[in-house]
Amino acid sequence: MRDKGEFLFTSESVSEGHPDKVADRISDTVLDTFLSADPYARVACETMVTTNRIVLAGETRGPDTITAEMLAHAARMAVHDIGYDQEGFSWKHAKVEVHLHAQSADIAQGVDAAGNKDEGAGDQGIMFGYACRETPLLMPAPLFYAHLILRRINELRHSRDLSVAGLLPDAKSQVTLRYVDGKPVGATSVVVSTQHAAELSGEEVRARVLPIIESSLPEGWMPPADEIYINPTGNFVIGGPDGDCGLTGRKIIVDTYGGAAPHGGGAFSGKDPTKVDRSAAYACRYLAKNVVAAGLADRCTLQISYAIGVSHPLSVYVELHGNPYEVDEGRLEHTLRELMNLSPRGIREHLHLNRPIYAPTSAYGHFGREPDAATGTFTWERTDLVPALRSAFNR
Repeated sequence: MRDKGEFLFTSESVSEGHPDKVADRISDTVLDTFLSADPYARVACETMVTTNRIVLAGETRGPDTITAEMLAHAARMAVHDIGYDQEGFSWKHAKVEVHLHAQSADIAQGVDAAGNKDEGAGDQGIMFGYACRETPLLMPAPLFYAHLILRRINELRHSRDLSVAGLLPDAKSQVTLRYVDGKPVGATSVVVSTQHAAELSGEEVRARVLPIIESSLPEGWMPPADEIYINPTGNFVIGGPDGDCGLTGRKIIVDTYGGAAPHGGGAFSGKDPTKVDRSAAYACRYLAKNVVAAGLADRCTLQISYAIGVSHPLSVYVELHGNPYEVDEGRLEHTLRELMNLSPRGIREHLHLNRPIYAPTSAYGHFGREPDAATGTFTWERTDLVPALRSAFNR
């Protein structure tokens, strides 16, 4: 994203009832089921959802007490929690197929620790982290507000608030902001498409959604009325997996930074923390957020790379985007490696990732969320490295 001039930038979000997010939620529920029984279980679970059908596939390594019947029930309960009990997709009646098999021995021998060999990365790849000062949680503003609109609709729906009566689980949002010299100053357009009961008219849907958009954006940021698009195609009655097939891992830009920063290409949901696609991306966000929170940069992009079976990262790269605070980026790269062990084991232990904490990550973004000490979720959003970073750079 540019630092100078005036421009528009857009990000989108999707609700927990979007077909791809239903698949993500089920995959992460399967992961949590395994980690509840064994913190060191290995899981790579992909989910497909369509009209009254749920298919689980992938590989696992964990206790024999985790049965196909248990996982099918967990999948149904995930769908129940989202709120689907419709004719075309119901937690009660959907057929659930479980096609999970044992983890490949070839992968296991590269990942497992043995003798003097530390635990290796579960795959090769590049992972990115990003943070900026655009919002209090140090996230890009277009994505932050796109998430916020849908999250508020969802909270009202779950609480059965009459102000959103008739709105159903599947929804999408899109927010376009105007930037001046690298800072967001207002919204130029907002799009919200939400599934709704057949008896609701377009005017009634708009009346329910418009106040939520207005309350979600900062004061003075609302776009003109003709640039607020609510269900622009008309009716949106048939939705969720009945309206469109959903697959795990198809919303990776929604999951991260809304296109404001690079993405390594790997999805998160359904993967245990030995998979650096997930755990190292969390570590990158953690380090980038701490750099910005420590006052060393207004924006920070961080990249780490790995090779399968190798415990140490092959590279650590930091970009401070103009570096207005004149921080030595090479020295910062070295300091971050000293402050956090970036081996797969080191990341898991530092961020306490071997716990059933993943279902809440499956919608409304893996980043820009409040860490919860009680549940152990979103530990990568902590800013506990700030004192050490400030000391290292005399800030």
